[in-house]
Amino acid sequence: MPFLGSPLIERVWRRLEAGAEEVLVTTQDPAALAFLGLRCVTDRLPEMGALGGLYTALAEARCEVVAVVACDMPFASATLLARQRALLEQLGVDGVVPQSLDGLEPLHGVYRRSSCLPAVEQALARAQLRMIGWFDAVQMFIMPPEEVARYAALERTFLNLNTPDEFLQAEQLAKIVD
Repeated sequence: MPFLGSPLIERVWRRLEAGAEEVLVTTQDPAALAFLGLRCVTDRLPEMGALGGLYTALAEARCEVVAVVACDMPFASATLLARQRALLEQLGVDGVVPQSLDGLEPLHGVYRRSSCLPAVEQALARAQLRMIGWFDAVQMFIMPPEEVARYAALERTFLNLNTPDEFLQAEQLAKIVD
């Protein structure tokens, strides 16, 4: 859908592309996103929801450190992702996930491919589809909201757009904050 005149997914990509060595889009229909000119890969496990998408991203990524962001998050933060990656390296953990005032935000996460991919595979094999259901199998660092707030706006960074009203509200907000 167009967001302020451009496809929403393009907005998310453009906000984050400067910090990425590789951009990979997981989707059930790569042909529908060919206009992006990005590497689009078919979900390996299309019936497994968001965790299946994470699995595909980890399996297909060429880089060891993989940042994952939902395509419907118009205020995703490159600054926050850079901090998450720095923490991953500094702490030697397998993943860094921010916590908002609403809870964990695994779809704005940074993951170490070599250790997270097997853990996600095991969760999928057990049909445990919760995005955070596999976190106990790895060393995960949860960024507390007060630390997240130093790098990104808690009230908007993790907004995801699921309804027409949310979409319109986000467009209005973008006109103000961008």
